[in-house]
Formats: sequence, C-alpha cells, structure tokens
Amino acid sequence: MALKLGTLLTLIGLWLAVPAALATADQPEVVMRTSAGDVRIALHPERAPKTVANFLHYVDHGFYEGLQFHRVVAGFVIQGGGFDADRKPREPGPPVVNESVGGLANARGTIAMARRQDPDSASAQFYINLADNAFLDAKDDQPGYTVFGRVVSGMDVVERIAATEVTNAGGPFTHVPREPVLILEVRRAEASADDDGAERQPQ
Repeated sequence: MALKLGTLLTLIGLWLAVPAALATADQPEVVMRTSAGDVRIALHPERAPKTVANFLHYVDHGFYEGLQFHRVVAGFVIQGGGFDADRKPREPGPPVVNESVGGLANARGTIAMARRQDPDSASAQFYINLADNAFLDAKDDQPGYTVFGRVVSGMDVVERIAATEVTNAGGPFTHVPREPVLILEVRRAEASADDDGAERQPQ
C-alpha cells in the first residue's frame, strides 16, 4: 500500500507541475553571447510587458552587439547596454515607463533596467543582480527599478564577469573592467521542450 501511495503522490506531483512547465516554455527567452560565455535569460512580459517589448526591440535591431559591461560591482550588479569597447555611448531610443510597482523583486539572477533619478528614464541599459538587492525594489507606490527577466542558465558566466578586475576611469566608469567584457550578440531563443526545469532557475 505504501508503494502505491508513493506512486500516486508522485503522479499527482507531476500533474501539478505541468502548468508551471508550460508557462516557462511559453515565456520569451534570449541568449546573450558575451566574450566571457553565454547567458540565457527568460523574460516576463506578464509582469513587465512594456519593458520586455522595449528590450526585445533593441535585441531585434542588434543594438547590444559590440557593447560592453561598463559597470561591474562584485556582490551587487553587472551593468551594460550603453557603451562600446572604446567607452563611446550608443544613442538609445525613447525611455520606457517604469513597471516596478507591483512587479518582480531585484533578486539574485534577475535582469532589470538601469535608469536615472526619473523613474521613467530607463531606455537600453540593463543590469543583472548578483545578490538579493531588495533596496532597489518599489516601496508601496514609490517606483524602484523594473525587473523584467531572470537568468535561467549561465549564472556562472555572470559570476565570471563579476570577478573581472575593474578600474576607476571616472564618470560612468567608476567600476569598468580593465579588459572590456563585450556583448557579442543577443538573440531570441526558443524554449527547449525537454528541459527538466532545474537549470532554469537563478543559480
């Protein structure tokens, strides 16, 4: 009887897991090829639709190719999407509305939009959280920084970038890698149907 009960519980567990697995497969994903390795990111349009649409616009137009991670702060974030290997800025499009209120938390392994003091000033620059940075979240109706996705594989690459030696070159480059870490390509990726889900969580 115990064996049958265990088998039944296993089947129930698998049945309950199906909707979550399907939801994950339906999420848009991108692969970010960097000079340090590849990072796969699942986006969350159900929580930040305008931000995801904005990010995918840049992805589809090749905006991020050749840009560097210009701000690397160990234990905090790695940030990119604004400057090329020579630290020259790339002009972004118009800003996107802030969607942090009621949105996702700035947890380790999530990707969010960088911005200026104006909550609605984010455009192309993004960062990946290296830790749970709750102080970046919205507080009640006060906007924070909009999280729009999470790393599902390649968090070891993110940590490799975080370990890069940095220098203070002034201005926006107070934590810039001595040797540029480049974004070679960002492209849309199909969700794999045979993933078991384990490696798709932030590591």
